[in-house]
Amino acid sequence: MSTPALALPDIAQRRHAQPQGELDWVGMSEIHQPILVRNGNVTERAHAKVQIYVDLADPLAKGIHMSRLYLLLDEHTGSHPLSASSLQSLLQAMHRSHLDISERAYVQFKFDYQLRQNALLSENAGWNAYPVTITGTLEDGEYNLELGVNVTYSSTCPCSAALARALIQDAFADRFSRDAPLNHTEILEWLGTEQGIVATPHSQRSVAMVKTRLTQDAGDLPITHLIEALEGALGTPVQTAVKREDEQEFALRNGQNLMFCEDAARKLRSALDAQQWVSDYWLRVEHHESLHAHNAVSVLAKGIAGGYRPTP
Repeated sequence: MSTPALALPDIAQRRHAQPQGELDWVGMSEIHQPILVRNGNVTERAHAKVQIYVDLADPLAKGIHMSRLYLLLDEHTGSHPLSASSLQSLLQAMHRSHLDISERAYVQFKFDYQLRQNALLSENAGWNAYPVTITGTLEDGEYNLELGVNVTYSSTCPCSAALARALIQDAFADRFSRDAPLNHTEILEWLGTEQGIVATPHSQRSVAMVKTRLTQDAGDLPITHLIEALEGALGTPVQTAVKREDEQEFALRNGQNLMFCEDAARKLRSALDAQQWVSDYWLRVEHHESLHAHNAVSVLAKGIAGGYRPTP
């Protein structure tokens, strides 16, 4: 007959003799987790990095039960597509798992969301990846759900465009005499040469980083809807597959949509104000300058009491 195994020690269950102080959050980060994401009527697969926490509100408790949080996360993501409602269920389960020592729960998912994007004019298409962050907090019985996304776009400097136009005017004045008759064919051919368009404005790849707080009645996560609203407001999102006609259309859109970082931030603010499912927002716009070695940045928040602060 084998000797019964000794009970495995559980150090986390032991109590301190004297209060040691509370901790705001205790848990795990950098958890690699495959997930399903419910985006409108579509369910997509993604690979997320997750951080998951509860607070340690009992000053006598030695620690939390991290394995409980990990197993809850694994079970939940394996059986429930991530949505606003399922995120609330996960936070509830996390809270119940530590009722004796905790009062709050927090979970965050970071992943790239893949969207198939059509070319501007041709029949081509390609995949674009959007960094997405989904965060849920349960505190004092109230759920706060946050959806964040980064959108990359092109921005053409209005000042640089004006200076380029002035140089083209100077080149035209040098080439064609004020007193001589103008020849339409000659001018048209000249405009198609490098001598005709002697200068071009500088453009740069730019990034809009947006965080939105979802309303309490949010159901599925409006990831695609948010991306489309932001890209539609900006007008020049980066492209995937392009042919010459697509590239030409992109050049036209840049030329007709000149913007400083201030302009981009205001366009995005108008787009976010129009979203009924957004109760609060914060955004940061970065234009990665091709003229300078530094970036041009605009930051703003909706400005509601107790909401996001406009910190960079």
